[in-house]
Amino acid sequence: MSRQRLEHYLEQMTLDEKIAQLLQLAAPFYDEVGDEGQITGPMESLGITVETVHNVGSVLGVSGAEKVISVQQSHMKNNKHGIPLLFMADIVHGYKTIFPIPLAMGCSWDIKLAERSAEIAAREAAVSGIHVTFAPMADLVRDPRWGRVMESTGEDPYLNSLFARAMVRGFQGSDLKNDKERVASCVKHFAAYGLAEGGRDYNTVDLSERQLREYYLPAYKAALDEGAELIMTSFNTIDGIPASGNRRLMRDLLRGEWGFEGVTISDWAAIKEMIPHGVAEDEREAALKAIIAGVDIDMMTSSYVHYLAQLVADGIVDEALIDEAVMRVLQLKEKLGLFEEPLRGADVVAEREIIYCEEHRKVAKELALKSCVLLKNNDVLPLNKNQKVAVIGPFALSGDILGNWSWNGSTELTKNLAESMKVISPSNIIIAEGCSIDKITEPQIHEAIKVALKADILVLALGESSEMSGEASSRSNIKLPEAQLQLVQFMKQLDKPMVVVLFNGRPLDLHGVYEEANAVLEAWFPGSEGGVAVAELLYGAANPSGRLSMSFPYAVGQIPVYYNHFNTGRPKPSEDTTEKYVTHYLDIPNAPLLPFGYGLSYTSFTYKDLVLSSNEINETDSLQIKVKITNEGKLSGVETVQLYIRDVSGEVVRPMKELKAFRKVELAPGQSREITFEITEEHLRYYHSDFSFTSDSGRFELFVGPNSRDTMNAAFRLKK
Repeated sequence: MSRQRLEHYLEQMTLDEKIAQLLQLAAPFYDEVGDEGQITGPMESLGITVETVHNVGSVLGVSGAEKVISVQQSHMKNNKHGIPLLFMADIVHGYKTIFPIPLAMGCSWDIKLAERSAEIAAREAAVSGIHVTFAPMADLVRDPRWGRVMESTGEDPYLNSLFARAMVRGFQGSDLKNDKERVASCVKHFAAYGLAEGGRDYNTVDLSERQLREYYLPAYKAALDEGAELIMTSFNTIDGIPASGNRRLMRDLLRGEWGFEGVTISDWAAIKEMIPHGVAEDEREAALKAIIAGVDIDMMTSSYVHYLAQLVADGIVDEALIDEAVMRVLQLKEKLGLFEEPLRGADVVAEREIIYCEEHRKVAKELALKSCVLLKNNDVLPLNKNQKVAVIGPFALSGDILGNWSWNGSTELTKNLAESMKVISPSNIIIAEGCSIDKITEPQIHEAIKVALKADILVLALGESSEMSGEASSRSNIKLPEAQLQLVQFMKQLDKPMVVVLFNGRPLDLHGVYEEANAVLEAWFPGSEGGVAVAELLYGAANPSGRLSMSFPYAVGQIPVYYNHFNTGRPKPSEDTTEKYVTHYLDIPNAPLLPFGYGLSYTSFTYKDLVLSSNEINETDSLQIKVKITNEGKLSGVETVQLYIRDVSGEVVRPMKELKAFRKVELAPGQSREITFEITEEHLRYYHSDFSFTSDSGRFELFVGPNSRDTMNAAFRLKK
């Protein structure tokens, strides 16, 4: 459809009809759609009329082919211009087939597999009638108190950018109009939502523009450069202005500097929330600031519907602002082919065949296998099938391993850990609950001890419920609940080898667990096939290969703790120093318990022969870095070889390390391989005090290793 035809639609609409295109309603408005298309949902709560609903532009949270078809057909019957609805939903890490949470995906360091997971999520969502997913979340995160770290791929802007691009490619493919198994991608939350003060959801964000550009913007930009069709505003303030009313952020940077031409949408009720933020006296002022800032779609408030027309009539808002927003919405509908096929993709028969099919669950299992991170292993893993194993804890028989954003997932269909272990070792698994998530009783303790005494080895399945991480799930104490820590202590007294498997949505303070257990496997919320994957890892049918994409703090008092931090004028020379007047805590280390990039395997890898092709490069040269990796163990395994660089002397302070590249290499026992990286001057650029993105001449340190802490070092110079 040509732009001319879209402009014809625009010309035919009244101002009220145009404004309705900028309203997004939630699923309850469409709970009942009668034969005549009559909407009987909660219109009164927003003070809108049936006529407004018939002209609304998009819907949030309606899914299932039968339902979507019914709603769309009724809408088309009642919309006099024949403009179809957009159906949007939070397909964050799977539709019905649930993949590991994004933070776990980040720990896979497997960009291609993440893309494949998004492709499958899109396929299931599209056949169920969804057109747009609110994903990927490209927020950089450094504070695990914030529950929504589970939706991010971690603390590194480079790694996050790779995953953001991959997810957009997976969701959208290369031809949205003709590929009915893809959905449009809405990157979120713009911007810097992951820096909420105190790790408290919806809280204030305050940072310098240089920090914003260097660390928090790259992953959003990467997603948009990959072609993401939409972007969602964040709840937080940026430089004292809420994102949904932030003209400098939304118009000057997003549209002006970056050239984004797609749709912008507020997060749920974020436009109206400018009132409690304190930058709008009422909804009228909130609507004014949002439309001027460039927010196209108002999600679940009636601010636009109630006040934009009057603002136009009063000469305060130019109707051209509304026209351009409506045109972007219409263009997205055209890109999806909705004018030709309003029921695009929705297919009740195909839905039954595609949703949760074996092919999709196989990929979910593969990603779960690669996302789990072995944090500790004192020669107790892998398990032997002949060992009598006691599986104890609230997650032994729980299907609550999908995560907070698995709204279409099924815990009933999800195989739990104990059942999955029984498949591998049918006669040697014994089970006890031990405790619930946050309560422990005398009968539970007695049962757990009774079962444990019969076992050769204990596997404690511990963690957070899905409601303990995710949106509105900030925690000041990020240890396991006290009941589970008590269970660990009771089991420790039995003096049997003890393995802890963690199901959770954030890095935890592992005191009371890490030092007590002989082995710790971080499973995160691993998704539909997570129980099966974890069982296979425990028994060595697969070798753990996950590497942390977010540091685990030693204590909550360190937070935020992250690998790419700045040095100070009084750096701590070592963790065991006795010097007082250096930057340190009196009671805990500076370093996290487990650093970014960390993860163990059932085999061991050695690094040697780090060689640079030159000790100096210029603006046109490239530097080759070679290192030899050897599998010294008895099992095949995958190592993630990581390359970091430090600019020793910048125009502004530079991080101690920055991830620049990585390679995943699979090696058989005794096998060696030479890994080569290539660095150019472009890898050495950063944002200067004047926001120019350039490099400086001088010395650079280079680090290669299995994580950000344990590295081999070399140095070179850039000459300009």
